[in-house]
Amino acid sequence: MSSSVTRFRFIGVALAGAAVLTGCTAAAASPSPAAGDATPTPFVDWIGTVDPNPTDPPWFDVVLTDVNSGQRFRISDFKGKVILVETMATWCPTCQGEMSQVKDLIAALGPDANFVAVSLDVDSNEDALILKRFADKNGFDWRIAISPQEVSRFLATNYDVDYLNPPLQPMLVIDHKGGVWGLPFGTKTSISLKKTIDEFLAGKS
Repeated sequence: MSSSVTRFRFIGVALAGAAVLTGCTAAAASPSPAAGDATPTPFVDWIGTVDPNPTDPPWFDVVLTDVNSGQRFRISDFKGKVILVETMATWCPTCQGEMSQVKDLIAALGPDANFVAVSLDVDSNEDALILKRFADKNGFDWRIAISPQEVSRFLATNYDVDYLNPPLQPMLVIDHKGGVWGLPFGTKTSISLKKTIDEFLAGKS
């Protein structure tokens, strides 16, 4: 495991614990970036890099099925775009709240060919029918899919096991070069998410 991944895991667990203890929903303070990391602006919800270098990790090429459209896709299909990836489960009330923020984010960004949102259900006991009903009920109409076992395993093993803990509201951003960035666990608002995504869309990451 690389030092950047180890650093990310430590910071992510610490922030998650702090959020539970304090009940705070504000964006976490940014850590001092290591050499080679991008320097964040104060309003951006950063933790740091999971994998800052474009490496095309294997989970990018796993076939996913969008429960809304029935179409198959891969993360690698959107190479060159900014991708927001959220892990969730339908039984998780904090996930539903965070997905509502993603819905507002998409509306705020408007049509943007360079941005893609993907939500992955990481509960192995849920299926596409359950997920589709959940998406329809809440008006969540972007790419939403069941996370295949190999994707869930990769996220937990190579990034952080808490990516399989939906109530922590985990999110990743994949930049236009393929670098993977982690956002703080806990609540993110559509406003803070938009500021973050705008930075990536502007190529400042």
